[in-house]
Amino acid sequence: MRTDCTLILPCRDEAAALPGVIATVPAGLAVIVVDNGSTDGTADTARRLGATVVTEPAPGYGAAVHAGVLAANGEYVAVMDGDGSFDPADLLPLLDDVTAGRATMAVGRRRPVRRAVWPWHARLGNGLVVAWLRRTAGLPVHDIAPMRVCRRADLLALGVHDRRFGYPVELLHKATLAGWRLTEHDVAYHPRAAGTRSKVSGSVRGTARAARDFWRVLA
Repeated sequence: MRTDCTLILPCRDEAAALPGVIATVPAGLAVIVVDNGSTDGTADTARRLGATVVTEPAPGYGAAVHAGVLAANGEYVAVMDGDGSFDPADLLPLLDDVTAGRATMAVGRRRPVRRAVWPWHARLGNGLVVAWLRRTAGLPVHDIAPMRVCRRADLLALGVHDRRFGYPVELLHKATLAGWRLTEHDVAYHPRAAGTRSKVSGSVRGTARAARDFWRVLA
């Protein structure tokens, strides 16, 4: 397995999920946990499990991801949530696409393991944004890149500026307009680990807040 890829896990109050997530990270991937204002001991848990911990005090998903990218040392970076909803092994086909030159960025497309995993309001918001991007920019994928792999230098050069929930939407929009080759693989979407709560899909209010961020970056 390659050793030049860093997995970035943006986290806020994910201490209960991290043992299961980090234990299943494929050998050879370095792990950076970005603690984005946790109050449950996320940072201490991550350190105990052998991950590098970066603290990002500015709130926001994009802020956490960007801090992790800046801290990474590998040629490639992978990003996924640290809440237990994804299997890190599903990153390997994405990494293969990028290292083999088949893609500038490879992304995951969520396939819920059961219906209740992805609430209707979150699925609807995601679908509307993706449909808009497919129609207006020619986006070739069907999800907002909940898992993704690309070269670190390419990502930094792309200049994604949003620091909140709009980050992945801006990333996909700019990558498409820049002519990046994008590939997509189905990835299993599991229930979050017990003891954690989604900041987006966990409530209609959270989804609405994320949707506001999505549309702001596209305005």
